[in-house]
Amino acid sequence: MQGRPFRVVVLSGPSGSGKTTIVERLIRQASVKLVKCVSATTRPPRVGEAHADSYYFLTPEDFAARRNAGEFLETAEVFGAGYWYGTLKSELERARRENGWAFLEIDVQGALRVMEEYPDAVTIFLEPPSIEECEKRLRTRATDSEETIQRRLKKVHDELKLADRYKYRVVNDELEHAIGQINAILTEHSK
Repeated sequence: MQGRPFRVVVLSGPSGSGKTTIVERLIRQASVKLVKCVSATTRPPRVGEAHADSYYFLTPEDFAARRNAGEFLETAEVFGAGYWYGTLKSELERARRENGWAFLEIDVQGALRVMEEYPDAVTIFLEPPSIEECEKRLRTRATDSEETIQRRLKKVHDELKLADRYKYRVVNDELEHAIGQINAILTEHSK
């Protein structure tokens, strides 16, 4: 990758589209060096999540202070639950220092902001094969209340309307195929 330009790669998709699984696989086997930018959040950690690995878990006061200081590339309150999420600019710098591409797994609202700041970013929208499959995946997780599932499903519809703002759209109907398509996109941008 020596001599290649630094790139920002954005992967978005609705809840239940399979982003987390794809991100984990791409970090390990992508055709380019991807450095996952760890998001910051004000929500409490879930079981198994670790600070600075899963997220930077910040107090609402610390998050607001950093936002006011201009330390975030993008921020959003997600799912109306009162929790904030965002990407610290320092995470992109960390990726650059590690000679990798900054890999952001963020929601559509945040991605639109990144597109303004980095118009040459490689933006990929990951689509579920269907709304029904998306709902099935959300219910299989068994981590959300019915109210949260309904809120997430409404957001799925809203996000799908914005999918054409991305440079690429990949349907996650078969995991290996979707990973192969994304890898081909990354390879094309590494030339």
